[in-house]
Amino acid sequence: MLVALSGTPGTGKTAVSNLLQKKGYPVISLNEIAIKNGFISGIDKKRNSKILDIKKLNEYVYKNYASGDLVFIEGHAAHFLNSAEKVILLRCHPEKLKKRLEKKGWNKEKVKENIEAEALDVILCEAVEYFPEDSIFEIDTSNKTIESISESIVEIIKSNFKPIKKYNIGKIDWSEEIFKDF
Repeated sequence: MLVALSGTPGTGKTAVSNLLQKKGYPVISLNEIAIKNGFISGIDKKRNSKILDIKKLNEYVYKNYASGDLVFIEGHAAHFLNSAEKVILLRCHPEKLKKRLEKKGWNKEKVKENIEAEALDVILCEAVEYFPEDSIFEIDTSNKTIESISESIVEIIKSNFKPIKKYNIGKIDWSEEIFKDF
């Protein structure tokens, strides 16, 4: 089973993925696959970021990893892969996200764009376009350790990805944050 582990940059995807790998779960990095295989369709000069070729990525992931075994696909665009069966979205309160992105050395404009996207549920809205609601799980990482986030993911795995009320979508709402001056 392919599971997309997605979320706005800075929500904890990479750190959680590293811990899941240490616990024995297979995790592939969407960004690494894209770079290694040339699945980049261009460069967004305004954002100074690569534009991923989602179609090629999806075909590659399906061909190489859709064996039935549990595999996590980590990346902020993983929720666009229709080869995935489930989606786990990591979320983070915009104020905390701002601090995390600034710590990474991101410029002010890129930080603002990402905290606005988080406040407006952009990735959740995108995921809902591709997946049924009961296939999407949300975890608020704002005040959790990487270990407790990974424990939440293990709880979802052990439930066989059946809906768990505390991870149902729609419980996280930071829309009021959009009015704050970040």
